[in-house]
Amino acid sequence: MSINFKGKVAIVTGGAMGIGEAAARKFAELGAAVAILDRDRDAGEKTARTLASQNARAEFFPCNVAMASEVENAVSDAARKLGGIDIVVSNAGIQRYGDVAGTSEDLWDEVMAVNLKGCFHVSKYAVPWIETRGGGAIVVVGSVQSFTAVGNSAAYVAAKHALLGLVRAMSLDYAARKIRVNCVCPGAIDTPMLRWAASLDAHPEKVIETCHRMHPLGRMGRPEEVANAIAFLASDWASFITGAALTVDGGMLVPTGGMGFQESGTGAATKD
Repeated sequence: MSINFKGKVAIVTGGAMGIGEAAARKFAELGAAVAILDRDRDAGEKTARTLASQNARAEFFPCNVAMASEVENAVSDAARKLGGIDIVVSNAGIQRYGDVAGTSEDLWDEVMAVNLKGCFHVSKYAVPWIETRGGGAIVVVGSVQSFTAVGNSAAYVAAKHALLGLVRAMSLDYAARKIRVNCVCPGAIDTPMLRWAASLDAHPEKVIETCHRMHPLGRMGRPEEVANAIAFLASDWASFITGAALTVDGGMLVPTGGMGFQESGTGAATKD
């Protein structure tokens, strides 16, 4: 049995680039009609055109997920134009830096509005449409920072932790309605957002090298590798999985003390 989304409609927030773009492309390859929601009109329209040129049904709907009215309109427009909603991929997110003392209220609110409230919004307005189809799946893109933390990232870490709680709450609330809700938690993935974050450092190439080394597999992940996990959780292959958090992190969370300790600490000392 292969994964096939023929006749299904998938909404992908933040679908213009990075993991979202890869997810939109994967669902299109597997037969779904895809609604790309993003606030970057140029990039979103380009992604939709690219998919359409490959004989996929893909439409772009401009939307800032932080704004409830924009999400409601985009979700309704997508459902009506594409014939319903079966799958939601809540992927839209931003990265901002600062510890608690150094984080302004405006920055905190910005991160929470996009990364957390954005998931709440798209789920809220998509669930009634999914119910009319007899059930479906919501896949939320969390992070390894849904379990752990990176310094100087208080708002981002808090939002990613909260997303995992929201996933578990929704999985309980909607199980009887045949809507499964799960979370993928990527490690460092080579996306435009990660490259932007690296560019903030005086030595971005060293940041990228470290991002590769922190994974036991020896490299960062690719967006399409996360997209594969998203598609799995949205498919019938995951029919008995809900409320789960699937790490797609190249083993990042496994080594005690991180890879630096494994390479030079007692883990290295005990190697043959």
